[in-house]
Amino acid sequence: MRRPGRSGASGNGPGGRPRPVRELLLIIVLFGAYKLGRLLANGRVTEAFDNAHRVWHLERVLALPGETGVQHGLLHSELLVHAANCYYAYVHFPATAVFLLWIYLRRPAHYRWVRRTIVLLTAAALVLHLLVPLAPPRMLPATGLIDTAARFGPSVYGAPQTDTIANQYAAMPSLHIGWAALIALGLVVTSRTRWRWLWLLHPVLTIAVVVATANHYWLDGVVVLALLSVIVLLLRPPVADEPAG
Repeated sequence: MRRPGRSGASGNGPGGRPRPVRELLLIIVLFGAYKLGRLLANGRVTEAFDNAHRVWHLERVLALPGETGVQHGLLHSELLVHAANCYYAYVHFPATAVFLLWIYLRRPAHYRWVRRTIVLLTAAALVLHLLVPLAPPRMLPATGLIDTAARFGPSVYGAPQTDTIANQYAAMPSLHIGWAALIALGLVVTSRTRWRWLWLLHPVLTIAVVVATANHYWLDGVVVLALLSVIVLLLRPPVADEPAG
């Protein structure tokens, strides 16, 4: 007799686990489309810097905390700077991939909800990347911030004008923060342990890292969290399935 919430775990029913080959191909296609879309936004450098000045000014009008204070706190320790740069460079994609694999295998009833949510969030982010090209604060001299990755390493970016892998003028919104928040949300929703709320440390730490390393403004995080909130309201998570094993 099947446990509640795990019906059709290996099939294609509403709460079942989709076929792995199809899911892998879907993720590859979606990732490729996202990367292509970001690269199509290249070449709008003047507009990206104009928008950066507007965002910086708007943050001052809104009296948001200064990004410079966060970075200055980090710069007191070269070890912390290196750790933050490593977190930015090496945690984002692997953490998301591990989360998707875990929820696919262990919480199939929630996998489809997570997949739809991350697709909608990423698509919405891509639209904003195309509509609002934005130079990150590390490129804007007016901020007084430095590019910690370029100075201390490791860095995942080359020179913006020759970078054919990433569009460095796509700071708004921050998918580092958005995906980290979705990971935490998914793990909190699908877990029953009292310690599950500690997963919220992942997006909190991610916010601190992307701001301290001057890769994002506060508003990049505010916008992506607002987008995620709207999507979650539209796509309510299913009733939690019973923990496996």
